[in-house]
Amino acid sequence: MSVVLLPRRKMLAASAALAGLPVAAGVDGLLVTPRRLDVTHHMFGAAVTARALLRIVQVSDLHIRGFGAVEEQVLDAIATARPDVIAHTGDMLESPRGLAPLREFLHRCPAVPSFAIPGNWEFASGVPVAKLKRLCETFGVDWLMNRSVVVSHAGTALRITGLDDLRGGRPDATTALGAAEPVPNHLVLAHCPALRDQLNLPLHHAADLVLSGHTHGGQVALLGMPVVLPPGSGRYVAGWYGREGGDPLPPLYVSRGVGTSLIPVRLGAVPEVAVFEWTLG
Repeated sequence: MSVVLLPRRKMLAASAALAGLPVAAGVDGLLVTPRRLDVTHHMFGAAVTARALLRIVQVSDLHIRGFGAVEEQVLDAIATARPDVIAHTGDMLESPRGLAPLREFLHRCPAVPSFAIPGNWEFASGVPVAKLKRLCETFGVDWLMNRSVVVSHAGTALRITGLDDLRGGRPDATTALGAAEPVPNHLVLAHCPALRDQLNLPLHHAADLVLSGHTHGGQVALLGMPVVLPPGSGRYVAGWYGREGGDPLPPLYVSRGVGTSLIPVRLGAVPEVAVFEWTLG
């Protein structure tokens, strides 16, 4: 085996580059990736039997602490998408200081049918859940904590069921659905994706689509692999699960969310707002 020796100048340059990798990663994780935003677009439903096209924007895990460039980007993305429905899938804030910026954020969201569910931080934030419910409803955001509603779009019915948080609350599909009549299209909002494995929905209220968040895509994902996932993630990280068929559980989409939790760092997990074009049956 032959050994190739680099000239001293190149060896010094290579060593400097390697030494700078942790610094570059730190700068990216603190200052670059958390301030980026991916707007992802997804088609869902059977176009052959489509009766109406519904556009849903999912905003998850804001963890709002103030109002700045990231929040402006999210609002611009929502407005640009021109949604028919907005789904806030939990962890909108994490402390009382988030109340004022959350109020501004909700005030500036488009006035379309909007729904919110609690995440684990709604329970850990120190803000009473009842207060968050009132804040949401002040701006026309329906608080779905073990509740289900039916909305009509282009003459087609869609049931939206919001479940309590798996970690901080008590998700209860029976309470959510009660004696409700089934409709052809059913969207379930569940903050923790692990709840997909234990939805316990009545047979006549099977879910067509579940939207979750919570994982932040790992928040710090090295070479695409999350360093750690929060309890309640289960076997899910980000993106689609069960969409291709052959899975007895309903299709699930796990958003990477917008904000950060515990540490203000994102690496390899770009913030996300997800837009769904659902061809309702």
